[in-house]
Amino acid sequence: MSEISSQEASIVISSWCLSRQKRWLDATTAAAGLILLFPVFFVIASAIVMSSGTPIIFRQRRVGRLNKEFELLKFRTMTNAGSETATGVTQRGDSRVTFLGSLLRKWKLDELPQLMNVLLGDMTLVGPRPDMKKFWILANDTDKQILLLTPGLTGEASIVYCDEECMLAHVPKERLTAFYVEQVIPVKARLDREYAAHATFWTDCGILLQTLFMPLSKYRRDKKKNYAQVS
Repeated sequence: MSEISSQEASIVISSWCLSRQKRWLDATTAAAGLILLFPVFFVIASAIVMSSGTPIIFRQRRVGRLNKEFELLKFRTMTNAGSETATGVTQRGDSRVTFLGSLLRKWKLDELPQLMNVLLGDMTLVGPRPDMKKFWILANDTDKQILLLTPGLTGEASIVYCDEECMLAHVPKERLTAFYVEQVIPVKARLDREYAAHATFWTDCGILLQTLFMPLSKYRRDKKKNYAQVS
């Protein structure tokens, strides 16, 4: 993967994105979240062990700011065999996803361990979602500019692509990687560049609020869709 420096990039990054204040907000919020959500972590971990054994946490190498790789943490949602061969892109109805895993994914609870990534400084609360190196190797230089940003737990692109698994379900498996690199990453990168140019404390608060309510609104949409099909 080619190196990227701030001098070479045309991406506009607001002062908030790389500020100490944003980092302080990340660290304090992540620490508070890990403490307050400990009972939730315990229940989910116990359910994973009882339903499909160990490991509880799924770890995968992702590319962070300035091409630095780190280990992304998630609650395991696939079978052990499926986790070992995880591709980084999942389609709706993937047979590797367990029943409990589908519930965790639906409510975005599988992402909660990434609060530890935020606390460690590998990630931020709001920023571009981190992808695997194999995707960035194939991406164009313009899209790679977002690697100047710290990857986020959520972001503008995450909200727009909240139904990504459903969208990818219609893509043939042999075309999945190419479709993701050619069609999805460019749009995500554009949304993330737009966020970076205008990011403030208040825009981050707005994105976090949208993310918190996103699973509930998605649940309501799915419920209406299922009702309409039955009717």
